[in-house]
Amino acid sequence: MTTNSLTSTSDRESADAGGSAAQRDRRRRILDATYALASEGGFDAVQMRAVAEKADVALGTLYRYFPSKIHLLVSALGRQFDESVPRLTERPVPGDTPADRVLYVLKRMARGMQGDPKLTEALTRAFMFADSSVTAEIHAVGMSMTSLVTHAMRGNDDGREITEEEIAVARVLGDVWLSALVAWVTGRSSAPETAAHMETAVRLVLH
Repeated sequence: MTTNSLTSTSDRESADAGGSAAQRDRRRRILDATYALASEGGFDAVQMRAVAEKADVALGTLYRYFPSKIHLLVSALGRQFDESVPRLTERPVPGDTPADRVLYVLKRMARGMQGDPKLTEALTRAFMFADSSVTAEIHAVGMSMTSLVTHAMRGNDDGREITEEEIAVARVLGDVWLSALVAWVTGRSSAPETAAHMETAVRLVLH
């Protein structure tokens, strides 16, 4: 399997590019409004009517783009991952071992999300509540995470083909990271405990 098989982020960007400039701008405003409302009041503050008003779109238009609040918030999470991918993959990741590099990436992402706790709570709760109707959005988030982790694992060998084993390891670590984030959001784990849990998992898998 090659690097190109993991580029769901660019696939989605291409799909968005297929719409008109007005459609792309409308989608951007909707997601910007979602971020703003979630940052102010968390999951409960993100109501479809409030998002439509803040984004200056008709409520019916909002539902055509995003059939439900869960679709909307998981798509917002996807965009957050999309924005992280270029920042974290445009240059070699610091670290002498795959474990060191993966921890660097995951800790940077965790610090960023913990810096906006209400937004993170909203996005994470939506991810937890998502059902089979949100499969495409969930898949996109997972693929972005896999891309980030495999890039960190490979280090300076970023140009070679990605193996099935590397993809499997990246998916496991992505699942652990999301589980740790859920524990932090729900108050079952502090930020230091979350970081320690992730470090233990990464070093056990990439020993």
